[in-house]
Amino acid sequence: MRKAWLAAAAAQFCISLAHAQSDVLIEIDTGRKEGIFTKSPVFQRAILAKPAKPTDTALLFFRGYPGIAKIQSVADKQANLQPFMRMNQRVFAEEGIALVIMDCPTDQWSMAGDNPTACLDRYRSSKEHADDVRSVIAKLKGEHGFSKVYVMGHSFGTISSRWLAKNLGNDISGSIHSGAMNGHNPWGHANSLSGFPYSTIAAPVLHVHNENDACAQTPYAIVKEYAGENLVTVRGGVPAGDPCGARHLHGYQGREELVVRSIISWIKTKKVDRLIGE
Repeated sequence: MRKAWLAAAAAQFCISLAHAQSDVLIEIDTGRKEGIFTKSPVFQRAILAKPAKPTDTALLFFRGYPGIAKIQSVADKQANLQPFMRMNQRVFAEEGIALVIMDCPTDQWSMAGDNPTACLDRYRSSKEHADDVRSVIAKLKGEHGFSKVYVMGHSFGTISSRWLAKNLGNDISGSIHSGAMNGHNPWGHANSLSGFPYSTIAAPVLHVHNENDACAQTPYAIVKEYAGENLVTVRGGVPAGDPCGARHLHGYQGREELVVRSIISWIKTKKVDRLIGE
């Protein structure tokens, strides 16, 4: 009996070890300086959650509002993953996908209270942003052995993911745009995406959205119009709290693992699950 228990415990340990991740801080000097007097170097940072089992695929994730992660160490990982991603880190690791939590460069960290005053549309749509992300991709490929790199944004983060999908071309293997921001708002966020040329994106594209998303800035109808055959429609879930918050249909509450597994399936096969959550 004891031998059987020990064997089962050892097997479970091996499974846990196979699904374990090591978190690595990525820090790149952009070559830019900030501050009139200090001339401090500007860094582009990210956190790589690297599965224990070797993999060739990395997913760069751009968080929702306020969009600035302020990464200083790997301890900042959990706070900068949307709940549906945070809850399913194990699934990404099991399926051989390394999560990379992206930040804005340090010269784009300006905030007024809880609201960003930098890392907005002007930066996110720029060549500079694409070059900053390209430097992270180069490190992932050169130092960590990833040959397939995808970008993913959720909500506010889709300002980045869509412009990067266009500006990075075939430097990436594909892009995922979740709960995309498109609605009018008094701050002008995502205005740069009005009339966005989706047809100019070179790599494969996936859009994911709850059909009853109740956030005024992320209407499903607009996404359905431009996404065409590349849309995963999420049905059902648990609405609670702020309609634009993580604990609502906008954040796929009640459908978290279904959404993550659908994204992973697309990364691996490019097959679009047109409707999930029935």
